[in-house]
Amino acid sequence: MTTVAFQGIGGAYSETAIYQYFGSTTKTITCPSLVDVFAAVETQQADLGILPVENALTGSHPMAYELLMERDLRIQAEIIMRIQHTLMAAPGTKLSSLKRVRSTSQSLRQCEKFIQRYKLEEIPSFDTAGSARDLAESPEADLGVIASKLAADIYRLDVLEEDIQDAPFNYTRFFVLGNDDPPRAQRSKTSLIFSARHLPGSLYHCLGEFAERNINLTKIESRPRRNRPWQYLFYLDFEGHWQDPVAEAALLGLLRRAGFVKMLGSYPMATTPHPDDKGTLIVKNGATGEAVL
Repeated sequence: MTTVAFQGIGGAYSETAIYQYFGSTTKTITCPSLVDVFAAVETQQADLGILPVENALTGSHPMAYELLMERDLRIQAEIIMRIQHTLMAAPGTKLSSLKRVRSTSQSLRQCEKFIQRYKLEEIPSFDTAGSARDLAESPEADLGVIASKLAADIYRLDVLEEDIQDAPFNYTRFFVLGNDDPPRAQRSKTSLIFSARHLPGSLYHCLGEFAERNINLTKIESRPRRNRPWQYLFYLDFEGHWQDPVAEAALLGLLRRAGFVKMLGSYPMATTPHPDDKGTLIVKNGATGEAVL
């Protein structure tokens, strides 16, 4: 059985993403930090790790990209999960009795309209599942928590409202990490990191290697180099596998023009889940190919 490490405790959104991709019987390992997720895979305590890298509304996770630069795990797959926030409370609590709500700052921002409608005081916390666990251990009659439906099930809290997020299309992208390269897929995406030389037009020419070969870039983002002030790294995703002839040619050209290039992996391209006409969420299971509701 595959063992997958994630940051947080039981009921974290990362654990929900694991079950979405691998199935509900997958064995998971909790880790205190993202660094510990990398370490668990590197030391073979876990077969794979899951890393949240960006949210469609709030942007990239800086620590995730720094770790991808510093460590040598390979991307096995990507998961795109629709984030569905749930309001929960201690058993027997009514929504009308709530005065406060606790969750991460990011989750609170994503549910601002709901929170304002019920005039709830926001209490930021470190993580969503941890807030649910703490409320279960120390119930407070006027306190609610915003977390995953999985967290409500694990900690036996009452679900007061589901899908309370402001934006219906709130997605988080995760990477599945391992020590080896995954099998080649029919539809692939490749991720890499590079630095441009300090010359006029350097970035233009680096990106031109892809444009000249009609390779579609799906993401490019700059991040400051931690060991070199005012110098930047560029994180780039493109459609295709690095072994495709046109991709190989583009990468050779990039190697000639860039200061350095680090491959993060070529992996199966995920499909963004979407509600069907009846509002049911359809998700493609990346491990089995089956539809999961």
